[in-house]
Amino acid sequence: MKIAVITRRWMVKTFSFITLFLIIIAVALFFAVRSFYYHTAETMVSSGNSSIVNMFFKLTSGTTDEEFNEAARDYIESFTSKDKISVWVINKYGEVIATSDGFDVPQDIQMQDYVDALTSESGFGEWTGEIQSGEKIMAKTYLLSRNENGNAAAIRYSISLQDVDESLKNLLLIMIFVCILMMAITIIPGAVYIEKIVRSINNTTEVANKIAKGEFEERLTGYSTNDEMGELCEAVNNMAGEISTTDRMKNDFISTVSHELRTPLTAIKGWGETIMRIGGSDEVLTAKGMEVIIHETMRLSKMVEDLLDFSRMQSGRMSLRIVRTDILAELDEAILTFRERATREGKVLLYSVPDAPAPMDADPDKIMQVFVNIIDNAIKYTAKGGTIRVDAQIEDDHSRLWISVKDTGRGIPNDDLPKIKEKFYKADSSERGSGIGLAVADEIISMHNGELYIDSMFGVGTTVTVSLPLLANKSENERSASDEQKAKE
Repeated sequence: MKIAVITRRWMVKTFSFITLFLIIIAVALFFAVRSFYYHTAETMVSSGNSSIVNMFFKLTSGTTDEEFNEAARDYIESFTSKDKISVWVINKYGEVIATSDGFDVPQDIQMQDYVDALTSESGFGEWTGEIQSGEKIMAKTYLLSRNENGNAAAIRYSISLQDVDESLKNLLLIMIFVCILMMAITIIPGAVYIEKIVRSINNTTEVANKIAKGEFEERLTGYSTNDEMGELCEAVNNMAGEISTTDRMKNDFISTVSHELRTPLTAIKGWGETIMRIGGSDEVLTAKGMEVIIHETMRLSKMVEDLLDFSRMQSGRMSLRIVRTDILAELDEAILTFRERATREGKVLLYSVPDAPAPMDADPDKIMQVFVNIIDNAIKYTAKGGTIRVDAQIEDDHSRLWISVKDTGRGIPNDDLPKIKEKFYKADSSERGSGIGLAVADEIISMHNGELYIDSMFGVGTTVTVSLPLLANKSENERSASDEQKAKE
């Protein structure tokens, strides 16, 4: 089975880190144990050289050789640690005359610690190494007296390091085994888990690629939702759902716009052909045809403007032409535009605004476009005999203007209400319109630092509220009085 790249990288990095970490720990532990063992051996070797022993041999060092030899044998016999430490007694001629193990020692044996003791001012020498038999020992020699011939009486203690080294070797093997076991316990389950994650990632990638190719119905299945990978899969499925919905809305939008464009174009073309055919023979029919052509041209112009604004909004290129504007004056003009239409369609359009200006630095064309979109929707979705009420109110401190457009139309279902300002969305696909009017209106209001709210009850009606910030405002009379007062002062 091919191992995934992520798994290989994880294994290499984890293996390297764990190996380095375990090597450092193992080396530190090994040398700590070795130091402990060797220090213990050194302590045992050094413990034999007591002040009593030194005093004992000093008392006999000036006596005859026979008396010194006798003292050496007595000391060897009385030595209590012969099972652990080997003791040699060396006479003033450099000869080993007594040993705790009872074996004869060749007189030409090399004793490096004895040689070092002879050349040392302290009369002490030590050595660690292998003897002729291959055994590793630690030896220490203490001079008892010096002789004019270059030799000296001494006592030599040594201990075998064979068991110590064997124990260290076993410890090293155990540590190697433990390190391998720890690496296996750490890496193998981790690699299996990482491989599982990689399979999930590969599955996610495969589904994402299918979605990118337009297969919006593809979904990830069989994942757990209680971890980050599950959250990723859930997010991909949600993304696919949103893309599918947006794509469907886009297709509906294209179909709707095509129909919306075709209807006025058909009317314009038909009436244009009719007027051309009759010439000026029927003034009434010609006037009616021109009225239809102008009306449908305005519809086309509004639709094209909405599409252009939507395109600019999507690309972030929508800009405002900011001038000092009376918002209520723009609202008056919008009401004037729709009053005749409302009457013609048998609907009541009520209008109530304060008798005061509402100054604001704004783009009057864009603000008018918002009012036209909102009022047009209110009239469009209100049945014959229904009422559309437009109210405006300025806050007491003149800091904000509130405009509400309330209709008695069919209303918006609760499920559709949160999405009503989204691009392409239409709560009722059977109605004319592109579905982008409210999205554009909401963007324009936001660019003016305002807010647009939609409240609706299905079967009862809809209220659209616009809130816009005003400039610090006073009425004309208040300004005049203030100016007169300043002139007097």
